[in-house]
Amino acid sequence: MANYDPFREFDRFASSLFDPRRGPRRMPMDLYRDGDHYVLTADLPGIDPGSVDIDVDGQLLTIRAERTLAGGEGVKWITREREAASFLRQLSLGQGIDTERIAANYSNGVLHVTIPVSEKAKPRKIEVETESASPVLRAHESSEPQPVEQ
Repeated sequence: MANYDPFREFDRFASSLFDPRRGPRRMPMDLYRDGDHYVLTADLPGIDPGSVDIDVDGQLLTIRAERTLAGGEGVKWITREREAASFLRQLSLGQGIDTERIAANYSNGVLHVTIPVSEKAKPRKIEVETESASPVLRAHESSEPQPVEQ
C-alpha cells in the first residue's frame, strides 16, 4: 500500500502542466569522437526496439522512439508514475560524415549510433617532394658545329 504524499501529487500535477504528454520529449544523450567515427549514446529506457526510428535527410539525423505502456481492460491501478511518451532528437551532422554507413544498436535501454567520418574528411599525410626527387632536364653542349638551315 502506498502512502499518500500531497507534495508528490502536487509535483506530478505540476509536471503534467509543464510537460504535456502530447509533445515529444528530449532524450538524454552523449556524443564523442573515437578515432575515425563518432559515437552517440542515448538513454531510452522501456522503449520497444521496434518503435525506434532513425532517419538521415541530407545532413540532418533524426531519432524518434515511442514508449507505450501495457494496461489491460479491468486493471485497477494503485499507482502509475511511468508515462507513455514519444521521444525526438535531431542533430545536424555537418560536412565530412559518411551517411551511407551509419549504424545503430539498441541494448539494455541504451541506443548506440555509430557515425563514421568520410574518407575525404579523415586526416591524411601529404608527401612533400624535393627537387632531387623531381625529374631534371639538362641541356648538353656539343663541341661539333651544327648545320644551320637557310
